[in-house]
Amino acid sequence: MDILHQQLQTTERVAITSITGMGGIGKTELALQYARHHLQQKTYSGGVCWLEGRGVDVGIQIVNFAKSQLNLDPPEDCDLQTQVRYCWRNWLQGDVLVIFDDVVDYQEISDFLPPGEARFKVLITTRQKYLGQFFHRLELEVLDEDAALELLVSFVGKTRIQGEREEAKALCADLGFLPLGLELVARYLERKPDLSLAKARQRLQSKRLEHKSLERFSQDMTAERGVSAAFELSWQELDEDERELGRLLSLFAPAVIPWSLVEGCLAEVDEEDLEDWQSSLVGASLLQRLEGGSYQLHPLIREFFRGKLSESNSVEEMKRSFSQAVVAVADEIPQTLTREQVLGFEPAIPHLEEVAVNLTDWLTDDNLILPFIGLGRFYDSQGLYEQAIPWCEQCLKKAQSRLEPRHSDVARSLNNLAFLYYSQGKFTKAELLYIEALEIYKQQLKVTHPSITILNNLANLYDSQGRYMEAEALYLEVLDTYQQILETENPNIATTLNNLAFLYYSQGRYKEAETLYLKALKIYQKKLGKAHPSVTRSLNNLANLYQSQERYTEAENLYIEVLEMTRQLLGIDHPSVARSLNNLAFLYYSLERYIEAEPLYMEALKIYKQKLGYAHPDITISLNNLACLYDSQGRYTEAESLYLEAVTMFVSQLGENHPHTEKARQNYQSFLQKVANENRQGELSNEMSLQIISQMEN
Repeated sequence: MDILHQQLQTTERVAITSITGMGGIGKTELALQYARHHLQQKTYSGGVCWLEGRGVDVGIQIVNFAKSQLNLDPPEDCDLQTQVRYCWRNWLQGDVLVIFDDVVDYQEISDFLPPGEARFKVLITTRQKYLGQFFHRLELEVLDEDAALELLVSFVGKTRIQGEREEAKALCADLGFLPLGLELVARYLERKPDLSLAKARQRLQSKRLEHKSLERFSQDMTAERGVSAAFELSWQELDEDERELGRLLSLFAPAVIPWSLVEGCLAEVDEEDLEDWQSSLVGASLLQRLEGGSYQLHPLIREFFRGKLSESNSVEEMKRSFSQAVVAVADEIPQTLTREQVLGFEPAIPHLEEVAVNLTDWLTDDNLILPFIGLGRFYDSQGLYEQAIPWCEQCLKKAQSRLEPRHSDVARSLNNLAFLYYSQGKFTKAELLYIEALEIYKQQLKVTHPSITILNNLANLYDSQGRYMEAEALYLEVLDTYQQILETENPNIATTLNNLAFLYYSQGRYKEAETLYLKALKIYQKKLGKAHPSVTRSLNNLANLYQSQERYTEAENLYIEVLEMTRQLLGIDHPSVARSLNNLAFLYYSLERYIEAEPLYMEALKIYKQKLGYAHPDITISLNNLACLYDSQGRYTEAESLYLEAVTMFVSQLGENHPHTEKARQNYQSFLQKVANENRQGELSNEMSLQIISQMEN
């Protein structure tokens, strides 16, 4: 109220303040509270005049008020406008507050405004945002969470709310923190003292705006309507095209709406016409304009618009257009995203999820799996595997239920899910899916890019399991096929070269590996540019090779370059950043630069645990590396627990015979032997000695 009062007390000739906002936001309540407060304070010695702006002639109200409250007798032989001017001229002395509540059209009151004297203060409540440049505008917003909870407490008591505080918060969010909705539901709960908030939420969610809790019940309320009835007033002011736009917007997810998506749904509509419809919804406070060409519907308005879908003859076409526009965005999401690309696609993701969950019936067979693929790529590229996997699992389920068993999109879905399992270290699950996908392509008796991709992915899997002969055979098959069907410098060829080089590196075939790494790097840089995730991965692999060859200066320079590039491209907490940190830390460890290595290991481990969970081979490698560092520093207690944990995890994840498992076991055994020897020299406690000897014997 302080801001409102300040605006009304400006020194302009006539201070007109409009309180705008959607139905139920509390415009009338604020005006009423302001009037009551200043009546008590005697701020307006000339009185407060309250006038209804909807459905009643304002001029007649002014004349009747003057007659009944001020004992004025305007000349009856004059027209209404002259009588109103008479009333204003003969009004009581002192400051006067005139309130026009719920104004629909400014032109209906403009001829009856008080004269241009500073003592007359005019307050208008309206849902219209655009009343003219001479108006101060106080645009009300929904309540914040604390204020919403306090409103509930005021009706049902603190004990009841505290007993179900999380449900109370969720209830406030369900209502979009709209004051009218909150008051109606609070009064409903007040009438039902034994009803839990959880049960109330269930009832509300089942019937939404039709539930009786959102209907006006108490006559002592300022609001004269329930939520749906309040919105209906604004709806009636729209023409049919504007209503159709509202119905279309209700199909979008309850999130920020990029207007470019709306334009994609209505590509055949004249651009200027669409802008006019949009402005009408915004002007009626039914749609909120945000920054950057984005808009948002209040949750309850979205439900109201959804309830109007049945009144349209174009619902099927709306759903089809919306689904196609969103799928077109999904199809643009690349396999690997930079941080900048993530931010660019992020606003469309909730709407992509809406299509994937609720609107696949309006997708053709050709684009059925595209929303799921787009979502999987979006989350996978950020290392958010737990969020990516459900979409890939749903993709496979949807493809299998609607398409033929041998359909290529079934194979593609199998491959995508397998790749995510592989990224999580779930190698057995991944292998089975890769083989199933390959079997589909074999039955089709044709070689395609997707089938080659699956071969390459399966080779990566075998490589990670230490099954080098199987991996090499597949890599060579992939490379040979690509070289027959693609141009020499295609990035897919570079990827295969890079993978084969990594295999040779793992086998200690450094000269062969370096030749392939450099060839792959040259292709990547030429075709993708220097700032690309594939380039950073290639540089990182080359740095690993140089470190293994003890070319430490070259390795360090590349590691630092890769770390900086990866942070810029993917963000500071991406798993690829953790790998770069881990690699640089290992280099410093090898050079006995322990103080520099430890914080890098710790930062990498933190990112891994945050993004990959706990049971992942990369985390185990990180633990093993940190154990080696502590071992070299003589921090035996810390090292011993990490060594043992790493061995146990490697056995569980990769099996007894994997090279990583064997290396970790060797590290641990060497550690135990060294500590046992040192203990015989009296450097460690007897308790530690007994533990170590027992472990060695086991």
